[in-house]
Amino acid sequence: MELYELKQGVETHLTKLSQLGESLDLAAKRHKIEELTAATMAAHFWEDPAKAQHTLQQLNGLNQVVQTYDDLEKALQDLRDAYVLLKEEYDEEIMAISEQDYQEMLKQFEHFEITVLLSHEYDHSNAIVEIHPGAGGTESMDWAEMLYRMYSRWAASHGYKVSVLDYLAGEVAGIKSVTMLIEGDLAYGYLKSEKGVHRLVRISPFDSGGRRHTSFTSLDVMPQFNNEIEIEIRPEDIEVDTHRASGAGGQHINKTDSAVRIVHKPTGLVATCQSGRSQHENREAAMNMLKSRLYQKMIEEQEAKLAEIKGEQKAIEWGSQIRSYVFHPYSLVKDVRTGYETTNVQGVMDGEIDDFIYAYLKKQVN
Repeated sequence: MELYELKQGVETHLTKLSQLGESLDLAAKRHKIEELTAATMAAHFWEDPAKAQHTLQQLNGLNQVVQTYDDLEKALQDLRDAYVLLKEEYDEEIMAISEQDYQEMLKQFEHFEITVLLSHEYDHSNAIVEIHPGAGGTESMDWAEMLYRMYSRWAASHGYKVSVLDYLAGEVAGIKSVTMLIEGDLAYGYLKSEKGVHRLVRISPFDSGGRRHTSFTSLDVMPQFNNEIEIEIRPEDIEVDTHRASGAGGQHINKTDSAVRIVHKPTGLVATCQSGRSQHENREAAMNMLKSRLYQKMIEEQEAKLAEIKGEQKAIEWGSQIRSYVFHPYSLVKDVRTGYETTNVQGVMDGEIDDFIYAYLKKQVN
């Protein structure tokens, strides 16, 4: 890197950072942080645990944005000072350190741009993720379980909490369906990019002939219902069924008829929960999930023209996938929407999917 390139890069990013700061309305965010911080100090703060958690989540999100902006501004100012020093008296060691700091700043800046893109109010919500195998029988059910593991690992690596709300195991292997709640700031904002059909090509472990198989699994992602948003569900509009819980969970799954399934008759939307220890807990969780579905439907109707959430509805079959995972005859994971690809298949299956998420988010504004 030449000295003039350092100067040009620093000035360009200082300008971009200033523009991002204006779009974020940082002054308003700093004021909101003061308000929320004061609220957490109130004696009655924890009287409503759900509201308290929402407040803390909102506060953490705002702090992260503002702190990252301040850190970037300081890093760029330090690099500008280094340039002035180097221009007066060039030093190879200082230049090498400055170049390394510049590369680190670029990575941080890219991540900050992604965070700014997640500006919708529901982007900061927890995410409800549903995984359903498509064409392919046992092979697809096994693929669905592999994706369940992949997203669980991704969530864990980001410090998110994962709770299984509903789980239906396959007869031979894998899963028929799973619904999980991923809790943490921006969980939905990141995972909304994963909604769609995922295609797998591999030598099937269930085929005694060792033939290559193609499998499909669909992923649906919705923001968890926020209690601050009013969504009315009339008792006469729902149908509630109870059944015995089954599948993963061991001692945490109640073996009585505690699992709850709620059907919203006007829309046909369905919500199921079996993770609670009682029918009452599962009914409450299923109702909140149903509200989340209705909330998502409302969002989709509002923004269908921009295709920000709903996108094109496709069957879970050949030609409809958003991403292909090839294990054989070569190793490659490729997103068909962005063109981003990697040969590190094992890393992806272990939850390393941030680059795919970032590529999708950046494409939305390019």
